[in-house]
Amino acid sequence: MATIAGGCLCGKIRYSAEAEPVFVGVCHCHNCQRATGGAFAVVAGIPEAALTITGAPKTFRDTGESGKAMLRSFCPDCGSTLFAAAEAMPGVLLVMTGTLDDPSWVKPGVEIFCDSAQPWVALGGEMQRFPRMIG
Repeated sequence: MATIAGGCLCGKIRYSAEAEPVFVGVCHCHNCQRATGGAFAVVAGIPEAALTITGAPKTFRDTGESGKAMLRSFCPDCGSTLFAAAEAMPGVLLVMTGTLDDPSWVKPGVEIFCDSAQPWVALGGEMQRFPRMIG
């Protein structure tokens, strides 16, 4: 079982889990682009019950391109986006891999919402690619 740990830029919010990721993926949806301020979000799906969070993140509720609710949590002090909980994936918390203490193990296996990808993004590799949401 892997130890996953990380936190926000200012250090006021920390998280850890003793769990293997359910998946690691890249999301190109417009809301992830806006939430991260980048071209896509790289996330590790972690069993929510395994995650311990210290500090008090703030949560913003939006509706994803899937039409389902997405709860995005971030540090209210430094603004770091930390987690997302997708109604479409109950029991899984999406950890933003850029907040990991050691992201060296991160290897995405899937890309979703590729129809929304910026035209200059070509990640390559052996990832499965889907034009919209999986399923």
